[in-house]
Amino acid sequence: MGSSNFVYVTYIKTTADKLWMALTTPQFMEQYWLGARAEADWKVGGAWKLVFSDGRIADSGQITEFEPHKRLAIRWRNEWSPEMHDEGWTNCVMEIEAAESDTVKLTISHSMERENSKFIGAVGQGWPMILSNLKSLLETGAVIMPRKY
Repeated sequence: MGSSNFVYVTYIKTTADKLWMALTTPQFMEQYWLGARAEADWKVGGAWKLVFSDGRIADSGQITEFEPHKRLAIRWRNEWSPEMHDEGWTNCVMEIEAAESDTVKLTISHSMERENSKFIGAVGQGWPMILSNLKSLLETGAVIMPRKY
């Protein structure tokens, strides 16, 4: 059986503490996540869901790793598209590493054990927009992509 993988790396002029806050605070997320926000019990085994601004559940899952300011992993499944939902569970890992000066490296790895996954193809479109907004918001105080959800 094959797999599908998406990896995105960006460098952000911020601190690991501020980036971690941005990744785990629903009100802050809503600013850069195109209007969606995560609701979670922020601990290993905790429930996680991504909610559109109208209250619909976009994605759901469970936190599988939680190392503040360093690593967050989520077992993740799409909930709004029957076709992508039926593909099953993905694994999303967010890693924060110190870089030079006041900069941190953020690596997002999103994968699933299914070849040619439509869901991984979709996150390959969405993550670059979301992470561009995140970087811009942390560095300048404003996002560059409009609200979508």
